[in-house]
Amino acid sequence: MAASSASVEGVIGPLGSCLTKLGFEVCPLKVGWYNSVLPPSFHLPYPDDALAVVVLSTPAMFEQAFLPFLEHSSIQKPSDPVDQCVRHCVSTAVSQCFPELKVDVRYDYELLPSRKPKFLAQTAAHVSGAAFYYQQSDVTDQPWGGRKMFGVCIHPSFGGWFAIRALLVFEDVAVGPELVQPDPPDCVASREDRIKLLEAFNLHWTGATETSSLWDRPTQRDRRSTSPLPRLSASPCSGVGVFCQKKRPNLISAHVSRTRPTDTADTWAC
Repeated sequence: MAASSASVEGVIGPLGSCLTKLGFEVCPLKVGWYNSVLPPSFHLPYPDDALAVVVLSTPAMFEQAFLPFLEHSSIQKPSDPVDQCVRHCVSTAVSQCFPELKVDVRYDYELLPSRKPKFLAQTAAHVSGAAFYYQQSDVTDQPWGGRKMFGVCIHPSFGGWFAIRALLVFEDVAVGPELVQPDPPDCVASREDRIKLLEAFNLHWTGATETSSLWDRPTQRDRRSTSPLPRLSASPCSGVGVFCQKKRPNLISAHVSRTRPTDTADTWAC
């Protein structure tokens, strides 16, 4: 299939215009960035230079997208209203902005027949530069002995108050060297704060090993949580401690009541 003449700007501009006003963020990446940090069983089946976009929801999504969706939706007693809202927003934006492009849309809650997730959300967010995926391997002189500690994503503006919702792969849009991989903002730079972050997250997720032990690799520890994280020391990412410590109703608390099979890899940020 010949590559499309669409560019990164030609995709991110229209997509962002549709989704940003609804409380979402869109961040581009190359498929090769994602595949290079994962084992072959988790690779996306596209060329390394194919364009992908990770879609995040911010706290504003609750008022700007979710509440209007509930008000105007014809669905009676939806079982997963936030998922349905996200699907509606993303699919509408894709169909309106790119009617002639092939777009593989993968949502965070979808599974393959093998029960593996369709994409590893925290890994995608990290390689795109949207959020930093802190893992056990990011802590030197670990104090936990042989205990497994599961990773957690932190957003530079929203701390843990965000969610990684979808990955869009533009199958025929090839990206050249103009798209340079950014480093994700390291908001928890000190060893002590990283220990506090991982311990707070893992203490809340007492059942984490029941899920993530299926694939014993750090980059596959995508979890969901709404627990307030400890206030961290001053860092270049202002407001992270404040956002992580607030207890407030938002899109995350509205969504976490869902129950999921214990043999799936949940793909939320912290």
